[in-house]
Amino acid sequence: MRNDLVAGPADVAAGLAVRGADAVDRSALVAHDVPARLAAQDPTLWGPGAEPAARTRLGWLDTHCRSRELLPQLAELTAELGDLDHVVLAGDRDATLAAEVIAECLGRPLTVLDTADPGPVRAALADRPARTVLVLAGRDLDRTTDAHLRAYRQVWRDAGPEAARHVVVVTRPGSALEALADEWGAVVLPADPEVDGHWAALTAFGLVPAALAGAPVTELLDEAAALAGALDRGRDNPGLALGAALGAAPGGGRATVALVPDGTGLDGLRHWAAALLATATGGRILPVATESPDAPGATGPDVLTVSLGGALGPGTAPGPAADVAVNGPLGAQFLTWQYAAATAAAALRVDPFAVPAGVAGDHESAPPGRSPSSVEGAIEVYAPAGAPADLAGALRWLTDGLGPEEHLAVTAWLDRRADAAVAGLRPVLARLTGRPVTFGWGPRHPAHTDGRARHLQITGAVTDDLPVPGRPYTFAELQAAQAADDRRALARRGRPVLRLHLTERATGVAQLLDTAGRKRT
Repeated sequence: MRNDLVAGPADVAAGLAVRGADAVDRSALVAHDVPARLAAQDPTLWGPGAEPAARTRLGWLDTHCRSRELLPQLAELTAELGDLDHVVLAGDRDATLAAEVIAECLGRPLTVLDTADPGPVRAALADRPARTVLVLAGRDLDRTTDAHLRAYRQVWRDAGPEAARHVVVVTRPGSALEALADEWGAVVLPADPEVDGHWAALTAFGLVPAALAGAPVTELLDEAAALAGALDRGRDNPGLALGAALGAAPGGGRATVALVPDGTGLDGLRHWAAALLATATGGRILPVATESPDAPGATGPDVLTVSLGGALGPGTAPGPAADVAVNGPLGAQFLTWQYAAATAAAALRVDPFAVPAGVAGDHESAPPGRSPSSVEGAIEVYAPAGAPADLAGALRWLTDGLGPEEHLAVTAWLDRRADAAVAGLRPVLARLTGRPVTFGWGPRHPAHTDGRARHLQITGAVTDDLPVPGRPYTFAELQAAQAADDRRALARRGRPVLRLHLTERATGVAQLLDTAGRKRT
């Protein structure tokens, strides 16, 4: 990592600074007029194949203007809800991640339900149900969100028609979810139809839940608007500087981009930025959100290290040394990263708006499972054909088999609060392999589908299941079906998958960390 960031020049606009990208050649991007064309929402930037989608997907560049129309509605709704001060957000990953990041970065309480694991669902249902407002966010009502809504409606069953007061729906106009909300009498706030996926951070998907949780969303829009004027420039354009650095990284042998917190705030932003980059660059860049600047996988000759943090005061330096440092207010950060992702995609000649193939499914029940290849302590091992049956051997087979262009993707279908310790597996495996390792929670973190990953899937036994009211399955069965569908989809793509099932979660996590952390003999 570089140690001269503070002394070096920076691209600065609207309080957002990108340092360390000054040495990256931007002349080709400027010569092709990329800054001005992108700011003008030119759909031809990514080639003829991407043009049809780009014509309807570039609204994120000025959605901060249209989103202001929401502000009077949000103020009125907040006043109407009054004592409903426990905000629960349910929806798919694309629709919930930005709102969670906003609430976390700005210190506002927001409960996010993006899983069918019974543990967090039960905890949310028990937490002040009479004071809960449930925000349903997404293009449609998938089975998981349907299950959440049904569970809450059962809790509110004695409230009669008043139960509709507890629900707010954020969806695109004309969706089936909007029709359901209208039928039930719930409040509907429309999402921007010109923005989708992780590009929708500053639309109703990100703003409505955060505002109901008390976040100052007007400031976010002001911060983005202040930056927007710099995005058509060839100099002093933070989005161009960051996008050029990201776009040049794979060609320089640094296709892995480590996103690290710098200790100045906005730590959670790296998870949203990683999700955006993973989809926008079509697998050409592998973003890894690391725990700290010195965590395994955060540095290396084949890694571009990018630190993220809040705005710096006069004379204040970024926390860690990094190849590139991005500091500034949250609203400007969202727009900068989106602009940079689109710019990097142009440099890499990939379609940033291509819809990745789905992985996690919505089946009502899991197919009958096969017997484990071995059982050791609190872990059942389901080793694929050709792999050792025992735990240590299967892990060694998975990690030793990594090719020079491959990475390891770990997905835990568990409770990300009660089972949070399992996230410690990422740095352990990164240290062991010396290769990029990603970690995420299913189905929030869908398995990578770029064909260059080996996969470790972790599932866990459920001791206190919940029925889904009005459906012939439980929450645990729904989660098991999604995990099984994930495995099937990866198998169809020919990707190696090792599944480890924890028969007792806390004990199994400790055992797994211990086994993975042992030195090889």
